[in-house]
Formats: sequence, C-alpha cells, structure tokens
Amino acid sequence: MDSDALPASPPRGNPNILITGTPGTGKTTTAEMVALAAELKKITVGDLVKERKLHDGYNEDMDTYWLNEDKVVDEMEDMMASGGMCIDFHTCGFFPERWFDLVVVLRADTKKVYDRLEARGYKQNKISENVECEIMQVVLDEAQESYKPELILELQSNTVEDMEENVEKIAKRVEEFRRKHVQDC
Repeated sequence: MDSDALPASPPRGNPNILITGTPGTGKTTTAEMVALAAELKKITVGDLVKERKLHDGYNEDMDTYWLNEDKVVDEMEDMMASGGMCIDFHTCGFFPERWFDLVVVLRADTKKVYDRLEARGYKQNKISENVECEIMQVVLDEAQESYKPELILELQSNTVEDMEENVEKIAKRVEEFRRKHVQDC
C-alpha cells in the first residue's frame, strides 16, 4: 500500500478524520483548514462536551471539565456513521476505531506548545502538564495503542508552513479515499 494512501474504504463515501495532539499543537486551526479544504464537517469535541453537558462536572485545578467518555461516544455515534467528519480533540483512545479512516497526531516543539498555551492564558500547572505530555509523546502513544498503524499519521505542527503542508497532505488523502470509494461502487 502507498504510504500516503488511506486504508480500504468502508461503505461510507467520505472519510472520518481525527485530528489529535497535545493542547497547543495546532489541532483546532488544522481541523478548520482541513474541513474547508476537504469539504468535511468539523466537530470540536471540547465544545460539544460543554454545549451538550457530556461531562461529570468541572475540575477547578486544571480549569477543564471531567469528560464522560460514554456520553461523548453515545452523542457522536450517529453523526460518525455517514462519514465526512473532521474531529478535533486532544485525546483519542476512547473513540471506537471503526469511526476513523485517518488519525492525525500533531506534534510540536515544547517551546511552541508552552508559548501557545501561555498566550491562551492557561494556568501554569496546566501548561506544565501539557508540555510534559508532549515531551513524553502521550497522545502519539495513545493513538498507537488504540488504532491500526496504517490509520495513524504523525505530523509536525510548529509553523504556519507546517500547518499548510499538513492540510495539503490530509486533503490529498481525503481525495484518494473518495476516488477509491467511487471506483469500488
């Protein structure tokens, strides 16, 4: 299989893509750009959690919600079935593998992660935890433990140029998926 090709397509005509990575790696920006370039619907899971109360309360120390993974999966199941989704979230292991045709793990230099999170006004303990997660490649390891290797694409996301190149790579894979689906029909 071509290393740039998506795995064999399931019955849906549009792929579902997960864009994941430590906070501060550029997930939301990349997901927005991918959704536009590839005509996918973008879902930011963190927003969905807040809007639909898919959590078990608020963690004051870390300034975030306690995620209820079962509620998130139940809420998203139907929307994922038809494909065409670009999902943005900082963790990935609880999502069913069947949902995704590509799992993009964004990585960034820890200085970039630190600066981006500081600019967002994150508390110091939250910045430190996320920088440590990036150093230890926690999200990449979680993706590798949760999904087949051929689904995972690790990309650097330090500069605007990196993000633009990443969007091109992902959009190319979406187009290949769609072409394959048309050929198989």
